[in-house]
Amino acid sequence: MTKRPLASLKVLEFSGLGPAPLAGQLLADLGAHVLTVDRSAPADDPTDINRRGKSSVVLNLKSDEGLQEALRLIAEYDVVIEAFRPGVMERLGLGPETCPQRTIYARMTGWGQDGPLAHVAGHDINYLGLTGALHAMGAPDTPPVQPLNLVADYGGGSMFLIFGILAAVIERGVTGKGQVVDAAMVDGVPAMMGLIHGMLAQGKWNETRGDNWLDGAAPFYRCYTCSDGKFVAVGALEPQFYAILLDKLDLPESYRADQNDKATWAARTAELAVIFATRSRDAWAAHFEGSDACVTPVLTFSEAADHPHMAQRGALQRRAGVLQSGVAPRFAGLRG
Repeated sequence: MTKRPLASLKVLEFSGLGPAPLAGQLLADLGAHVLTVDRSAPADDPTDINRRGKSSVVLNLKSDEGLQEALRLIAEYDVVIEAFRPGVMERLGLGPETCPQRTIYARMTGWGQDGPLAHVAGHDINYLGLTGALHAMGAPDTPPVQPLNLVADYGGGSMFLIFGILAAVIERGVTGKGQVVDAAMVDGVPAMMGLIHGMLAQGKWNETRGDNWLDGAAPFYRCYTCSDGKFVAVGALEPQFYAILLDKLDLPESYRADQNDKATWAARTAELAVIFATRSRDAWAAHFEGSDACVTPVLTFSEAADHPHMAQRGALQRRAGVLQSGVAPRFAGLRG
């Protein structure tokens, strides 16, 4: 493959924060020509990773000259990305109605383009809280624990923005017409929760935090503290993997029969906690290496890049001394 798969796509990104810049960066990583419209010249800062692969133009959108140049660029580009509150682009004279019919106009917000909260400020933690997902995260006797800003901002936001853009590109290839994409984090997060919603409907999940299969209650799906104060992650969900975990820890095979009996979970968790506290994290990693017990070390950001698997794939790289991701996803014949 000599060209990246999105090399024919031209994206005009009105600069902002968070999910929209990440979406633009990921599109640029796959070859799209991404031009950001900035209010002022951006610093040449290698730590601003979300500008990776992009170029920039400085426009005063409140001036006639800046507005006309923005409209000219919009007419030239395939995709427009904006992440302002609803109505801002329309007041500038740059709303979807000003665009050519073929333009894909991608809008990124937390609350969406309509609804009672559409014009209210918010952040990842707020959007995540409204979906029900945040309530399920953390220990039962503490407030919910926010998962950085990965779930709403970047999972429910950036990824669904990209999904919408690429779906619209496919449709335009058939009809010749663009689309307005309304990507809202409060829509994206529930869309990722099909498994949880299904288990709720089946009576296999309850709304008590820390009392379920995937939320830290199960002894076979949680983190444990090691003798050096570091951690291992145990994810032996399936019976065959749980059997290997038991064998590697010299625990009774009889435990297999009541793996999913919640009445045993507290005692099993306490037992495993004592065992994992007897060795260092790296000793346990070596003990389980190559097995299907689904036990891995919990690494820091700086350690992750040097793990043999991560290093071989180049999943994390240092560019100009700055740790950051490689290109994802991968395509045959194209790396880096």
